[in-house]
Amino acid sequence: MTTLAITGGTGFVGGHLIAMAVERGHQVRALTRRDQPERAGVTWIRGALDDTASLAELVTGADAVIHVAGVVNAPDRAGFADGNIEGTRAMLNAAQAAGVRRFVHVSSLAAREPELSDYGWSKAQADKLVKASPFHWSIVRPPAIYGPGDFEMLELFRLAKYHLALLPPGGRLSVLHANDLCRLLLALTDSDEARLVFDPDDGALNGWSHADFARAIGKAVGKRVLTLSCPRSAVMAGARIDRLLRGDKAKLTPDRAAYFCHPDWVSNPAHRPPAKLWQPQIPTAQGLADTAQWYRAQGLL
Repeated sequence: MTTLAITGGTGFVGGHLIAMAVERGHQVRALTRRDQPERAGVTWIRGALDDTASLAELVTGADAVIHVAGVVNAPDRAGFADGNIEGTRAMLNAAQAAGVRRFVHVSSLAAREPELSDYGWSKAQADKLVKASPFHWSIVRPPAIYGPGDFEMLELFRLAKYHLALLPPGGRLSVLHANDLCRLLLALTDSDEARLVFDPDDGALNGWSHADFARAIGKAVGKRVLTLSCPRSAVMAGARIDRLLRGDKAKLTPDRAAYFCHPDWVSNPAHRPPAKLWQPQIPTAQGLADTAQWYRAQGLL
């Protein structure tokens, strides 16, 4: 039986990860800011990444750390630095002090282009900290993640319901179902593959064009969509409007718009995990249909 210390367990990916870890017989110690209902196989540790004492408690007795927590939306560079760089540094320090050997770090493809956004810069800096650490470490840079429980792509599904897809300028992207990502994270906690960066994806050769992925979402909701590619200036203007209208709850921020407009967010096949370790199992068409069904069940679509 393996004991896993997990950050970000109350979020989208973390929720899938804890469920899968418990199902496979692992004991989980998970960080949370708020009280959580009791759950078999899970010990909730009240605290945060800037709380040294709670991190020490989190990693006590852990065989491996899976660091999922991160900031994807912040008002400025300092907010990203606090959440993604200093939060990772704190977890590394706590794990090292506790004698944990394995450290699995969830990064982002955005770290590949750190000059494009504060988010990407902060994830790249966090990756550097992990690479410089003494652990049996793995860095996973997922592409766009989707699945039941995700709210980042909800608006794309809602637009598709009205036969419409508003897209960034031409380009391509890779995608990955959350459960496939979680299977990789768990595999890496007990793998000889170490001190490597992995770019997982759904197996689609050369990824998806934005238009084809939008059409796949349309098919998942039973609609044929009209795809409209917006120039960068329009995407940036939309981000400023979203920030004015929704403030800190805005989904499309200027920082996010900057990397959305980049033409190449396809996972690097040279960094794909070895097939003996992991392969994607969820076809994207099925995964999108399941996600649409979850939205409907929640009254969101």
